[in-house]
Amino acid sequence: MTDMTQNTEVDPQPRKTTKRGGGDPATRGRTTIADGVVEKIAGLAARDVLGVHAMGSGLSRTFGAVRDRVPGGSKSVTRGVKAEVGEVQTALDLEIVVDYGVSIADVAKAVRENVVSAVERMTGLEVVEVNIAVSDVKLPDEEDEEPEPRIQ
Repeated sequence: MTDMTQNTEVDPQPRKTTKRGGGDPATRGRTTIADGVVEKIAGLAARDVLGVHAMGSGLSRTFGAVRDRVPGGSKSVTRGVKAEVGEVQTALDLEIVVDYGVSIADVAKAVRENVVSAVERMTGLEVVEVNIAVSDVKLPDEEDEEPEPRIQ
């Protein structure tokens, strides 16, 4: 009778399968967002609120108006906005001018909601605070230093 037992050698070191790429493509690398990017998003979102006449203090608006008239220059959508951007969070300071007759509390609340929504949606950053300083009220009979662009 023949022996039916087979001798099989077991490889002492199992073969390693190399997984290429290191996992989910979305986790490869880092994304950084500049302060200026967040400032632009916040500036546009704030200007979009009814009752916001302008952004920035009177002095910054005056310098901005001069700068905007220089050929090749562009309107500064970041005027009146300061952002501090971390890896996962951001904080914003906004300076606004409101139209006379509007509820400042309601305008500030609407600006805060619009800015938080736009920044979080577009950047994925958590907005931890939006501080709003109302620096002036635009009276109906006052002449504009410059027309503010309103995004519709």
